[in-house]
Amino acid sequence: MQENNQTAMNRRNFLRAFGGASTTAVAAAAVTLTPGEAQAYDPGEEETKTRYRETEHVKAFYRVNGYETLKK
Repeated sequence: MQENNQTAMNRRNFLRAFGGASTTAVAAAAVTLTPGEAQAYDPGEEETKTRYRETEHVKAFYRVNGYETLKK
């Protein structure tokens, strides 16, 4: 058998070190990041306009795909 008494970092040791370092980084980031006060988003008039229109091609889509929403 071949003995591997090398002090260099092999693949297994690299992955072990990388996993430990990433876990430590995530824990440190979670501690330092604190949530701030929430800001309300104002969409404006352009984004709040009614855009849905039940046109003929929409009705055909519902009819072809078997949606029961048009039957009243």
